[in-house]
Amino acid sequence: MNRILVSFLIFLTISCTVFAQGNYIKHTVTKGETVTQIATKYRVTPYDIYQLNPDSQNGVGENDVILIPTTLSNEKQIPSSYSKPKSKPLRNHTAKAKETLYSISRDYNVHVEDLTRLNTDLLKNGLKIGQVIEIPDSDGAPVVVEKEVVKKPEPKQAIDNLDRSTFHIVAPKETKFGIAKKYGITVADLERRNPEIVSNLPIGYKLVISGTAAKVASVKQEPVKQEVEKPKPVIKEIKQAETTQTEIVTTKKSGGYANYEVKPKETLFSLTQDFGLTQEELIALNPTLKDGVKIGMILKVPGKGSMVMVSGSNTEGKYTDLTKSVSNTKKELVLLLPFNATKIQGDTLKTMAMRLKKDAFLNMTLDFYAGALMAIDSAKTLGLNIDVKIYDSQESKMSSNVVNVVNSNNIKSADAVIGPFYQQYVEKVAEILNDNNVAVISPLSKEIGKSYSNLFQAMPPADFAKTAIFDFMISKDGNIIVVSDPKRLTNKEFITRKYPGAKFVGLTENGALDVLSLKSLLVKDKMNYVVLDSERTGMILGTTNALLNEIANFQIQLAIIEPNETLDFEEISMKRLTILKMLYPSLTRDNDSAQAAIFEKEFKAINKIFPSQFATRGFDVTFDTMLRLAQGKSFEVSASQDKTEQVESKFEYARKDSEGYINKGIYIMEYQEDLSVKQVN
Repeated sequence: MNRILVSFLIFLTISCTVFAQGNYIKHTVTKGETVTQIATKYRVTPYDIYQLNPDSQNGVGENDVILIPTTLSNEKQIPSSYSKPKSKPLRNHTAKAKETLYSISRDYNVHVEDLTRLNTDLLKNGLKIGQVIEIPDSDGAPVVVEKEVVKKPEPKQAIDNLDRSTFHIVAPKETKFGIAKKYGITVADLERRNPEIVSNLPIGYKLVISGTAAKVASVKQEPVKQEVEKPKPVIKEIKQAETTQTEIVTTKKSGGYANYEVKPKETLFSLTQDFGLTQEELIALNPTLKDGVKIGMILKVPGKGSMVMVSGSNTEGKYTDLTKSVSNTKKELVLLLPFNATKIQGDTLKTMAMRLKKDAFLNMTLDFYAGALMAIDSAKTLGLNIDVKIYDSQESKMSSNVVNVVNSNNIKSADAVIGPFYQQYVEKVAEILNDNNVAVISPLSKEIGKSYSNLFQAMPPADFAKTAIFDFMISKDGNIIVVSDPKRLTNKEFITRKYPGAKFVGLTENGALDVLSLKSLLVKDKMNYVVLDSERTGMILGTTNALLNEIANFQIQLAIIEPNETLDFEEISMKRLTILKMLYPSLTRDNDSAQAAIFEKEFKAINKIFPSQFATRGFDVTFDTMLRLAQGKSFEVSASQDKTEQVESKFEYARKDSEGYINKGIYIMEYQEDLSVKQVN
């Protein structure tokens, strides 16, 4: 498989080079120019420019030299004032339910700003279902030609501070929460990069999403010498960042020394990280460490007082840091990923580009693979003795080649297998490897099918999310009230069967909310958890209006038990959801820790884009599996003993009723009044 991928990449490189040498002209970017404007100028699409200039996807800066594709070497440049022939009709698009300007712009390969500019009057009050909007023509540039705005030249320092960044123009009725969610960042991140919007979010404001905006220094500064660091593997920096999770109740700067008792699973390396010492310094203070670290040892460490306490993540009920207990026993891990290489070997550069644009499954696979490679690199840095092999599972909904791959590559000798993606093929691999006791991890499927003792579901099933939020509300001794849409019969049966103590609100004859019934179920001196199980805008508005009217008289908190896209629409004000502190279950968390930032930075440096949810999932599942294999015990034993947490996901494997294991790692998230989201379980 590796040879196939390498050959394919070489083919891509050669093809790109040949194309670039004979069919391009050079363009020097002027101040304020965008890729869309440049594409309009030369009558090409932004995508054509991105093909020759991959870095331009992150923006272009003044004086950058980029390559422009052209069909004739002597073709004259088209002036920037060129306007498309009026006879060419615009395309129209009718807005459907759950669509946003962002999703429409992605479907038509145009910019949100261009859509907004072309439909200014229509979008004054936001995008509505059934609204017919005009789409810029296929090159991604709007038909309406803007006059060039001449800006005053900025000081050189401002230009020096210009970074290739991603920006967003605020559209009418957009919120900070909605914008942050669209780009996969937190509201706090958005405000940190744009401090001017903390108190207000003006329409038309240009937000910095990633990178930095040009800033003009008000005071002349002396040049600062910067040391250029070599890129470090992810795990090295993660280890250095662990002080954000481990609170040390003393510091080296405090002076003096104190005693410290060694806890289970601590190593010489982890102790040096905790106390900011080198191994030589720690051994100099404690010569007995030359014979190894032993549980219960009393060590002399920097600090004051008779005993230093370190509170980390290894307390009862918390997560285990498996990086602190690594064995040198050699293990073998196999990844079965659906590259379907035989389908793409004959692709040209153009057809490959079209495939990558349209084939969501291939993009998901490549993203997962990129995250897995990051995990493998991190494992190497930790010194994990694991041999990793990657094979093409050649799978689709209708067929796969997993049986042949397993039988012809001696996978029965492996210690663990990640994949395939489709549940039916994961189960087939588990069946084949069951007698060999090879752990098979299903990385993405939420389905529950056949059970095998060696099958581990890394993705919690849908019902587990519902169970988790009900268990959370019950643990708080809450009064649980359910507003159930008549169309949600499956959820109603689930709640009635598993949680008979939940009270259902009555409905009117036409299926609308009975407000008096809802109010009658609220109780004093106890938290009233109101579960809203409906996607109908009217029922959502009616329920939240009733709760807001009663919030002064009762303790009330809103909850949903599964994703509800209607809540993202403009008709549902985010403010009412934050006032009611809405709870919802999630398979992932919004992680703003130092570790997550380092992972994102390293991934961006290698792949030139920020990690998608599938890339992060690829890292989490692969790294977690490798760490479990490196514990000197089987994957099954580690899965039954250790709860772990990675960048976005947590892994709490529990045995199913019959055979195999399921991950019960669900986060319960809560909306905050500052539009942020907090984990509460």
